Amino acid sequence: MKKSVLIIISSLLAVMAVGCGEKSYNDGNYTAQSSEYINDEEDSTAGNGYGVVEISISGGKISGCTFQTYEIGGKLKDEEYGKENGEIANRDFYNKAQKARAACDKYAQQLVSKGDIKEVDAISGATVNYNEFVEAVNLALKDAEAK
Repeated sequence: MKKSVLIIISSLLAVMAVGCGEKSYNDGNYTAQSSEYINDEEDSTAGNGYGVVEISISGGKISGCTFQTYEIGGKLKDEEYGKENGEIANRDFYNKAQKARAACDKYAQQLVSKGDIKEVDAISGATVNYNEFVEAVNLALKDAEAK
């Protein structure tokens, strides 16, 4: 009997703790852009850019997310990102650029599955994208907050 009561009390406390910190979001689609990141290395354009997130809210919860990054001029960082004049001039640089690009999809998937930006883990080699993602998500969710 004591064990059952303890389990019920523990369950109620867990539900209350989760419910207290949750924000309520309006259903809809929300888009936000991070600020521009400028690489501090002299004469370097590698890594410069910004991220754009699109979040879908359904039933007050995050139901969909996409995240893409762009170069400062607005060019999408796609499978060509990291190439020079359409060719892979530096295999190591290209591989790093593509790893960072692939992390964008993983960040979006984590957000949908975990439902909370605080639960999304950074991926090694894609921390700039992670910071852009977090910033853009927070901006989009701020727009989605039920007032």
